[in-house]
Amino acid sequence: MNHGQGFTATLITDLLETTASIPGLPISTTHVSVGLILGIGGVTIKTDIKVVLNIVLSWILTLPKAALISARVYSLLYNVF
Repeated sequence: MNHGQGFTATLITDLLETTASIPGLPISTTHVSVGLILGIGGVTIKTDIKVVLNIVLSWILTLPKAALISARVYSLLYNVF
């Protein structure tokens, strides 16, 4: 990614975030930014599929892992289990 592509990705991320915040829509800056960077990589045919799969896998596993960790901390603090 060159400087112009990085600037464009950042600018579009800012515009999407601002536009989504006007009606109060929930949006993830990280997801938008990564999506734009992957889009630039796709257009320039420089996308590393391993990196894309790792990102998608981390997005899928984040919520279940956070739930399990939270349940464990809760059980340790309140001796529920």
